[in-house]
Amino acid sequence: MKTIHDILKLGDPKLYEICEPVLESELPLVPGWVQQLHEAMEDIRKVYGFGRGIAAPQLGIMKRLFYLNLDRPYVILNPELKNLSDEKFELWDDCMSFPNLLVKVARHESLTLDYLDENWEKQSLSVTGALSELIQHEYDHLDGILCTMRAIDGKSFKLKK
Repeated sequence: MKTIHDILKLGDPKLYEICEPVLESELPLVPGWVQQLHEAMEDIRKVYGFGRGIAAPQLGIMKRLFYLNLDRPYVILNPELKNLSDEKFELWDDCMSFPNLLVKVARHESLTLDYLDENWEKQSLSVTGALSELIQHEYDHLDGILCTMRAIDGKSFKLKK
């Protein structure tokens, strides 16, 4: 069972690596990876009270996969971001890899997410606001980018109370 202790923390070199695409031949591995992501996210929710999504590299699974648990679970394989809006908004972002730190970032207001689901079927979601931000955050993890690297300026960090 994966827990908060299995989530890689800020400074771990794996968090800065670019992930490899999930191959169709790896589809049988996906349910196990998703179960690990789900368990770790549930533990974060219990301990810190937040968590709507988690990216595979946060558990050292270096694949282009993230998991969202919103109105229902979403398994996102090999995502592509499209139609990124020119309009942006600022917010204090948090991350399971540094759960006591908030980072002020600017994110696109809206986007379209194209991806493969757990059945290797093409899906597309057009989202705005908080969901757009969440998808950008998780997608960044797949490219080795943390929200600390997207901070608006040198004063864009604060500890959670």
